[in-house]
Amino acid sequence: MSKSRRRIVNMRDEFYMRYAIRLAEKAKGKTSPNPLVGCVIVKNNSIIGTGYHKKAGKPHAEVEALRDAGPEAKGARMYVSLEPCNHFGKTPPCTEAIIKAGIKKVIVAMIDPNPLNKGKGIRKLRNAGVGVITGICRDQAMRINRPFIKRCATGMPFITLKIAETLDGKIAAANGNSKWISSDKSRGLVKTIRNEVDAVMVGINTVLRDDPLLISSKGDAKKPARIIVDTKLRIPERSRLVRTAKTYTTIIITSSGREKDKINRLKKCGVNLIEVNKKAHMLDLSSAMRVLSDMGISDILVEGGARLAGSLLDERLLDRVMFFIAPKIFGSDDAIGAISGNGAKDVKDAFKIGDLKTFKIDNDVVIEGDVLMFN
Repeated sequence: MSKSRRRIVNMRDEFYMRYAIRLAEKAKGKTSPNPLVGCVIVKNNSIIGTGYHKKAGKPHAEVEALRDAGPEAKGARMYVSLEPCNHFGKTPPCTEAIIKAGIKKVIVAMIDPNPLNKGKGIRKLRNAGVGVITGICRDQAMRINRPFIKRCATGMPFITLKIAETLDGKIAAANGNSKWISSDKSRGLVKTIRNEVDAVMVGINTVLRDDPLLISSKGDAKKPARIIVDTKLRIPERSRLVRTAKTYTTIIITSSGREKDKINRLKKCGVNLIEVNKKAHMLDLSSAMRVLSDMGISDILVEGGARLAGSLLDERLLDRVMFFIAPKIFGSDDAIGAISGNGAKDVKDAFKIGDLKTFKIDNDVVIEGDVLMFN
């Protein structure tokens, strides 16, 4: 095959795989703890079937696409954004459905990082005579499933820090008031993001100051979970978070040995408690994150406050940041800074941010990027 012909084939494969990835993204926020997966079936250079994994427990993308294609799937090519599963979970193995349908070739974007499957699905298909190609649009496929990948690799959730701040880096005025630094549209975007993550996390000072509800709207289902980091268990039992704990999943992370009577009262209100030891005068947040991961939480949005943000940064737990910078200046020594922690002691030691994206919402400027911990 000539080089020019080979290039055309690659472009065609990328086109169909990008379509599969776009399909996968339709279910963002709905599949956890499962990954986002999309699938496209092609025959004679025409798409004959499409599907995506819509929700945990529902049919996988490959099965949806095979149902869509029907008998025409025999001899066709399948493009799938993640390696087909070869184990029984809530649904049967997708490899068996692919083989039974007579698919001729499967093009896979990325290998499944789940140890239960990792490479086994591809081996099963090849042993059955199905051709398999891997790595097409791999980076794009990995990008949409970073929480799933991190949880499989480390047993820890993917954590994004969101901060609304002034031009001089303050998240609240000297009197503690933070309503509202960012614009209505910025807050609307944050509510949208809440619907795409497993949990929203804040520190106790944010609860005491703002008495937040931490939901997108009152009509939302029990998602995302609300997590409060409260070392001394100071949360008021009449706070909106506690009073709505039977409607919306509410988790408090606190230190071991807190008052048992209050713990029991909070539990009766529907609050889940995670008790962890202290480490260097602060909670062992790494241990807490592993407990949250075991509970099926893969993706956390941290919305405040400064101490919590600093603790997560100090423990190397942050993966991504989103700063909403409003065109306002407090100009006060007593206003609250965005991040409070041990941090870097010198410019050369500063945490670096990569994969930067910037955009405007109204007059706010949003800067987001990955935390590069070891650069």
